[in-house]
Amino acid sequence: MDAIAKFAEHVVATSYDDLPEQAVSAAKTFILDSLGVGLVGSNGPWMEELLASASLWGGGNDARVWTYGQRLPAPAAALCNAYQTHNSEFDCVHEAAVVHPLTVVLAATLAVAERERGVGGRDLIAAVVLGVDVACHIAVASRSGLRFFRPGTAGAFAAAAGLGKILGFGQATQVNAFSAAYAQLCGTMQAHTEGSMVLGLQIGFNARNAVMAADMAAHGLVGPQNVLEGPFGFYALFEGEHDLEAILPEVGRTWRITEIAHKPFPSGRATHGVVDGCLELKRKHGFLFDEIEAVTARVPPLVHHLVGRPVREDMDANYARLCTPYVAARALKNDFVGVADFAPEARGDADSLTLARRIELVIEPNPDANALTPVAVEVMLKNGIRHAIELDTVFGNPAKPLSRDDHLSKFRRNAEAAAKPLAEGAAERLIEMVDDLESLAEVSDLVDLLVN
Repeated sequence: MDAIAKFAEHVVATSYDDLPEQAVSAAKTFILDSLGVGLVGSNGPWMEELLASASLWGGGNDARVWTYGQRLPAPAAALCNAYQTHNSEFDCVHEAAVVHPLTVVLAATLAVAERERGVGGRDLIAAVVLGVDVACHIAVASRSGLRFFRPGTAGAFAAAAGLGKILGFGQATQVNAFSAAYAQLCGTMQAHTEGSMVLGLQIGFNARNAVMAADMAAHGLVGPQNVLEGPFGFYALFEGEHDLEAILPEVGRTWRITEIAHKPFPSGRATHGVVDGCLELKRKHGFLFDEIEAVTARVPPLVHHLVGRPVREDMDANYARLCTPYVAARALKNDFVGVADFAPEARGDADSLTLARRIELVIEPNPDANALTPVAVEVMLKNGIRHAIELDTVFGNPAKPLSRDDHLSKFRRNAEAAAKPLAEGAAERLIEMVDDLESLAEVSDLVDLLVN
């Protein structure tokens, strides 16, 4: 039997009461983080155009688009909310899996929860934890580099698992939901290579497709049963070399949500190692931006592949967020990287662009095709002095986490930057509600606070 049956069994058999406290705590942390990132993403590129497009895809009052409040059928709402949660490159990530699993599962489950009503906080926590578990176990088993956009493709399995949990699927129906989601998988790395806004839309497409898959499975659709290991399954077509045998014993024992990393900066996670190294060196040695001659970073092949692109005069925000030289230059200039660093005036800043052209990424061979670390950074000053650091763990990783204050500060900044102001006190109420999420009777109450 294909391993997808094992993951279906894990989803069906695991209840909220089976979850360890650490997994529940992590779920609440990253649900709040993802909602905040979704709010700031409402101000991101192409949101108004997306909403105009979505209005043409059929009527329905199932669920609301966060911030805007526009009511759409659940699949379309899931697409819009997932897109705006990823379009600023600020959403949390599982580094070893190279997946943003919260983005897809949260957008999809909240859209269906609004439609169905009666979904409580415990249901949402269980759905998110299990969705993250499925996607990240599947992705961590891969031994190949990214051939397709894994945050979208693996994310679809996360959403199908979370939806099956809140809809009360049995094992056979859950397998069919995975199957129908697999049949609709999409996500090209060409969008990442070019820094296209379609990158974030691929997260949305898979959230939408998972909702449709769950609805079809609920109505009796029977799909292929061997969608992971079959001759035309996920690993054969989308990934390549893999080792599920090493991963399956961890199902139900290793809770992948506890391994999720915060993103302290709104840029590709692969930029963060270089940024973290630059900021640590600047804090330690106290040099000034104008004193920097050049920066060299030695990075794993995946980092170079994802974010080693050259700085350009005509960068749009999507490209700039995935351009390490630019992101590191802004960090060295401002001692931080925020959403404003990707506004047009920042992208055109001559001093930042000048230094960015003197920041070089050098590939350091690594046997792990999915490794984002270690990263070694050397800053050379104009007086000839060199400062160097090597990082095995990057800020935001559970081993080097954001403090609770940093986490809440990120959420509050993002809430304040939403395209439409939230109601007075809504951001603080969201914090309180998620902190006590297991007591919430109706998770649609969260969405009430996300729209005004």
